[in-house]
Amino acid sequence: MSGPQSTINTLTRQYLTFHLENELYAVDVRNVREVLEVPRITRIPRMPEFMKGVINLRGSVVPVIDLRLKLELSTAEETESTSIIILEVFHNGQELQVGAFVDSVDEVIEIDEASIEPAPKFSTQINADFINGIGKMDEEFVIILNTLKVFSETELGILSAANDETPQAE
Repeated sequence: MSGPQSTINTLTRQYLTFHLENELYAVDVRNVREVLEVPRITRIPRMPEFMKGVINLRGSVVPVIDLRLKLELSTAEETESTSIIILEVFHNGQELQVGAFVDSVDEVIEIDEASIEPAPKFSTQINADFINGIGKMDEEFVIILNTLKVFSETELGILSAANDETPQAE
């Protein structure tokens, strides 16, 4: 048999997986710049609660958010496993780097796009707009976040302004 019916194209994407509370989350690796151990974070006054502050990343000011608080989950104590994922997001045609404070980073996995279910329509603990879909890794579900929708336009403006701030000298 020949023709389009005999060819099966499966598109897989790579995702960086991490934990928040006891759930497994993932972001597309194309949006990940790097993963860091938690450095010193400089707090900026009058920022939203989810904004932890800014870090100095090789001379660049990078705002850091607590992804737990942004997703309206409970707060947690920092541990040895706590990491910051440096994400690239776009705002007004400008690339912004944003650090996402997570409980732990696991691994890069491949998920077949055909196996990703759409975000549930029922009420979930996190805003369904933030979710690209639900994947499956072995017997565990993976909540795939949409990094473009995690932040509102107002929040992106705040993060953009934080990129322009200069941390105080120590």
